[in-house]
Amino acid sequence: MARVETLVGGAYQVVRHQLEITGCQVVDGRSLRLLHISDTHYQKGEVAKAEFLASLTKQQPDLVVATGDLVSDDNGITEFLDAMSGLCQLPGLFVFGSNDYFVHRPVNPLSYLVRQPGRRQRSLAVLQWQKVRDGLVGAGWLDLTNARRRLRVANLGIEARGTGDAHAKLDDYATSRQSALTGGEAKIEPDLVIGVTHAPYARILDAFVADGLVLALAGHTHGGQICLPGQRAIITNCDLPSSMAKGLHRYPQQPGKEQPTMWLHVTAGIGSSPSLPLRTFCRPEACLLDITVEPGG
Repeated sequence: MARVETLVGGAYQVVRHQLEITGCQVVDGRSLRLLHISDTHYQKGEVAKAEFLASLTKQQPDLVVATGDLVSDDNGITEFLDAMSGLCQLPGLFVFGSNDYFVHRPVNPLSYLVRQPGRRQRSLAVLQWQKVRDGLVGAGWLDLTNARRRLRVANLGIEARGTGDAHAKLDDYATSRQSALTGGEAKIEPDLVIGVTHAPYARILDAFVADGLVLALAGHTHGGQICLPGQRAIITNCDLPSSMAKGLHRYPQQPGKEQPTMWLHVTAGIGSSPSLPLRTFCRPEACLLDITVEPGG
């Protein structure tokens, strides 16, 4: 079951999805409020964007998940981390996208609409991504780059398996699923196993489904960014169908067949491509997933 509503208006919006997940290893019903943010592409001086990020603590999430392409400008790192300081006081998970590592090289804006999935023009200039990573990890967030981690949130044991950016071929899910758990994490029995990645390529999502994950979170698509009326995406910049450019979906979609157990949430993200700072019929967003976890088969 899923339902969506918009909570906050203005240039930036918060979209809430209500989701029920059944068949989990719990003895009674549990609830989890998950805040999903992505593709902030933060650059120095983006005051409105910083204020929006800071305001998200008012939504009182139990867990924050950031799915990459967070900072596009070394000079904006301090401002970004300051804007995130409230959210960083909460439990958090993150992965990076390729634009966290490399300075975005200016290109013809029209190429955004015609480039092929998996092809990108990478700049040789490297961003100071370690500062962002260290700031988030130092605040207690867990880095899921080709790794799995466990934590306990809202009386739920959660195992999260993450990958590097599949768009830049930095993903290694085999390493993620086999990575060792140490210390207190090894003692946590997972009630819920989720996948976290930046770019929702089929090879990653199919691997999540094969492993029986119940929920996957991704960004990267910008919801299509340049959409037609009715929020119809033209592209996803990956091999995900344009009909799944944002929102909450069953994956894979197989008409006439029994639906699989995995939900996929793709957020349209908060920022836009630095080479094309424009959105049409696709407002920037952060997303709340109000999840009810129920036992049963």
